[in-house]
Amino acid sequence: MLNRVQKRNLTKRDYVTLSSMIFALFFGAGNLIFPLHLGQLAGGHWGIAAAGFLITAVLLPLLSVLAVCVTKSKGVYDIGKPLGATFAVVFMVLIHFTIGPFFGTPRTATVSFTVGLAPFFPAKYQSLALLLFSAAFFGLAYYLSVEQSKIMARVGKLLNPLFLLLLVAIFAVAFSSPLAHAGSTSATAAYQTAGFTNGFLQGYNTMDALAGLALGVTIVTAVNFMGQTDPNKAAWVTARAGFFSMAFEGLIYVLLILLGAQSLGQFKLSDNGGVAFDQIVNHYMGSVGQAILAVLIITTCLTTAIGLVAAFAQDFHKHFGFLSYKAWLRITCLASFLTANVGLNQIIAWSTPVLMFLYPLAMALIFLSILSPLFHKSSVVYVWVVVFTVVPAVFDMIAAFPAVVSQSAFGQAMAHVQSFLPLASSGMDWLVPALVGAVFGTAHYLLLQRAKASTGVEVPMKR
Repeated sequence: MLNRVQKRNLTKRDYVTLSSMIFALFFGAGNLIFPLHLGQLAGGHWGIAAAGFLITAVLLPLLSVLAVCVTKSKGVYDIGKPLGATFAVVFMVLIHFTIGPFFGTPRTATVSFTVGLAPFFPAKYQSLALLLFSAAFFGLAYYLSVEQSKIMARVGKLLNPLFLLLLVAIFAVAFSSPLAHAGSTSATAAYQTAGFTNGFLQGYNTMDALAGLALGVTIVTAVNFMGQTDPNKAAWVTARAGFFSMAFEGLIYVLLILLGAQSLGQFKLSDNGGVAFDQIVNHYMGSVGQAILAVLIITTCLTTAIGLVAAFAQDFHKHFGFLSYKAWLRITCLASFLTANVGLNQIIAWSTPVLMFLYPLAMALIFLSILSPLFHKSSVVYVWVVVFTVVPAVFDMIAAFPAVVSQSAFGQAMAHVQSFLPLASSGMDWLVPALVGAVFGTAHYLLLQRAKASTGVEVPMKR
């Protein structure tokens, strides 16, 4: 189908549409609720917490898009391929199931319901209401993503502009009459002493660095349908549009974090950002605000759901071609519907440890991909870095599990071993091992290059 696409130069309007689509694919459920909750947690320390949050929630997703561009990849599989086809497939499956039907995609429906619609239903009917809503939600996501060539128009030209219009309206009302001066609100104990680190770790919850790798296939496909089928031109177009969309996303994050900190002047610390958002909008706009919030949250979550289910189906059809794109799309939509009915708090509780494992690996692969031209994408560098990163990532995963795991005898034993790693107390214990792995990997690569130069025979490097 792409072979029949007419090649052409993109206009400014094309770039705006593409940037809008990329923004919409990234900005979904967690992108609204986690910054708000972070603002409430950080209080007067919201600025330093926001700085940490922006690194993992904006810079890393941008770098993930650039990693796709630099390596001219068409999906997460290509990012992991230097470590071998088996690793690439396993990594692809883990990423897609994490941001897909196990955690990320179901969250788009549960957040939509919890924040936007739950206040309209009595407590005894909420389980049934969630069941019916999530069925309709994923049915619509399927319908809007079943035709790949129309995803960009439906998301970038229709749904995202509606979302932005409603969000600007909420910001205008809230900041015209702030509930408190953000700098004077109290911070939780953790953010009084380690605001930057905790903000950095909160950024994991958006899943955007992982989404950037997985959504690469959807973004590149959209760019191809725009007539940019040459890999070099497609990479440049994607990088340019990605920069503008991520910069705009960062601005919205800062405003949401500030809004969360200001809300402490009227409300107590909430269980999650969804509750906080509901309280804030109802305070300013009452029942009308609740209706606006419902449309806002459903719209932004739906755009992300479209991107995630489409990326899942595109990658799985490509690598497991015994089922069509539409068949994989049906599978991920159905699985997401089933998981969504577990409930928002349970999804967050069990997704966190998986993210603590995958994020260090994803970050390592993102930086390796961006720097890969310096070492000709040699697998030896990849292997050293990933091996040194995966061990502390496992420790982080065990520590982040609910108490039934983390507080067990096994969990306590792992925590004791983990405590000897540098930066373990801040949740960054993977960083130093990853850097050590990079040093060893670079040295190994240079030795192989020197051997090749001295003998004139290329030394094989396993891939």
